[in-house]
Amino acid sequence: MWGSRSSRTVVIGVAVAVFVAASVLPLGYMLARFAAAESGSAAVLLDARQRTLLFNTALLGAGTALLATLIGAPLGLALARVAVPWKAALRLALAAPLALPPYVVALAWVHLTGPAGPVASALGPNVLSAWTYSLPAAILVLGLVLYPLSMLASEVAFRRIEPRLEEAGLVVAPPGRVLRRISLPLAVPSVAAAALVVFVLAVSEFGVPGLLRVRVFTTEIFTAFAALYDFGRATLLALPLLALSTLAAAVAIRLVSGQRVVSRRGTDGSQPLPLGGWERRTYVAAAFVLAIALVTPIAVLTWDAMGVSTNVFQGSRLAARNSLVLAAVGASFVTLVAVWLGYGRARVRYRLGAAIDVLCVVLFAAPSTVVGVGLIGLWNRDGVLGGVYGTDGMLLLASLARFLPVAVLLLAGAVRYVPVSHEEAAAAAGAGWWRAMTRIVLPQVGPGLLSTWIVVFVLAFGELGASILVAPPGETTLPIRTYTLVANAPPAELAALALLQSGVVLSPLALLGLGLAWRTR
Repeated sequence: MWGSRSSRTVVIGVAVAVFVAASVLPLGYMLARFAAAESGSAAVLLDARQRTLLFNTALLGAGTALLATLIGAPLGLALARVAVPWKAALRLALAAPLALPPYVVALAWVHLTGPAGPVASALGPNVLSAWTYSLPAAILVLGLVLYPLSMLASEVAFRRIEPRLEEAGLVVAPPGRVLRRISLPLAVPSVAAAALVVFVLAVSEFGVPGLLRVRVFTTEIFTAFAALYDFGRATLLALPLLALSTLAAAVAIRLVSGQRVVSRRGTDGSQPLPLGGWERRTYVAAAFVLAIALVTPIAVLTWDAMGVSTNVFQGSRLAARNSLVLAAVGASFVTLVAVWLGYGRARVRYRLGAAIDVLCVVLFAAPSTVVGVGLIGLWNRDGVLGGVYGTDGMLLLASLARFLPVAVLLLAGAVRYVPVSHEEAAAAAGAGWWRAMTRIVLPQVGPGLLSTWIVVFVLAFGELGASILVAPPGETTLPIRTYTLVANAPPAELAALALLQSGVVLSPLALLGLGLAWRTR
C-alpha cells in the first residue's frame, strides 16, 4: 500500500510537500540566510539590550507558565475527580478564555486599570498606574488566557491513571494520602509538559507585550523588520526564541512519552478516587476564575463600548468580512491538508512519531513575527512566487504556516483511536486505501475534523503577528485594524472592535455549551 504509485503515497506525499512549503521553509529560509551572512552575531546577541530582552522574555514565559499551572492544574483535578452536574458545559466555559485573542484581554486590562478606567476612578489614578503597562500585567493577562491548556492537560492526566493503582491504595490509606502519594506523582509529567507549552506560547506572543509596552524578543523582531527593514537583525533576534522553543518542545514530548503507568480505562469517566464533598468548592473556584478571566474583560469592553456610534462598525465592515472569509478558508484548507498528515503521524513508528511531534510543536510555537518575516523573505521576489506576494494569498499562507502544525497534532490524536485492524479488514476484503479512508477512517474522525476546524478558525480569526507583516497594501483584518488604532482611536471605538472579535469567537462556544447542557439533561 506504500508503493510509489499507491494512492496513499501520492496523497500523503502531496500533503507533506504543502507542509514543508508552508510551515518549514519560512523558518528554514531565515536560518539559511543567517548561516550565509558574514556579520558576527556575538556582538548583537551579547550586548546589554539583548540581555535585557532575554531576561524579560524568560521571565514572561516562566511567570505565565507558573500562573497558568496554579490556576489550571487544580481545576483539571476537580474536573477529573469531582462528580459535579453539567460537567461538560462547565469544562467548555472554563476553556472559553483560551478562545479570546490575548491582545483583546490586554486591551480590556488597559481600559480597566488605565488612567480613565473604573479602578482609577474608584481608588485614585496612581494606584495601578505602574501596573497597567508592565511585565507583571503581561504575565497576568497571558496566564488568564492560557490556563485552560494546563487545566485540560491535567484532567486528561488524572483520567488516564491506571485505576487499579488507586484502588489498591484505598485499601490501606485514606483518599487524601492516595492522591498525594500516587495520583499526583503520576500526573506531574503531563502537568509539567503543559507548563512548558504555555511557557513557549507566552514567549512567542506578540500582541500582549506590544500593547502593554513590554520589551521582549517578539516586539523587537517586529520593530527591526517593520520599522527598520533589517532582515539580518530580525533573523538574529529570532534565533534565541527558536532554540528555546525547540528545547522546551523536546522536553515536553519526552515528559509525556515517558509515562508508562497509564491506561485507557481511565478515560471512560470512571472515578476510582472520587473527592466527595468538593462539589461546592469546585463551583466556587470555577465561578471565581470565570469572573476574572472571562466575565470581567467582556464586561469592561461592553461598558466602554456603550453609546459608540454605528459608524465604527461600518468603517470596520471590510476588515471584519476579510477576517471571517480568510479565517474560514484558511481553516478549511488547513484541515484538508492536516487530516492526511495526521493519519500518517498516527501510523508511523514511535521514534519517527516523536520527532514529528517535536517538529510540529516547535513550528506552532515559533513567534508569529518570525513566521511573518520568513514568509516575506521567501515570497517577496520576482517570478511565480512574487505573484502571490502582495495578495490575500499571503494571509492564507500565514494561516497555513502558523496553524497547520497544531492541526496535525489534533487530527493525529483523533486517528489513533481508529484501530488499524479496521483498515486491515477492509484490505483483506479487497478495498483499496482510498476507499478504506473515505468509508471507515474519516467517518470515525468526523468529530475530530469539526473540532480541528473550529480551533483553527478561532486561531486564524485572531491572528495578528504574522498578518500585520504580510498583509498587502490597502487590505486589513479586524485584528490588524484594532491594533493599529490603539494609539489614535478613542477607547470606546477600540472596545467596540475588541468586543466584536470576542463575540465572533465566543458565539460558537456558547451554542456548543447550550447543546452539551441540553444533551446532558
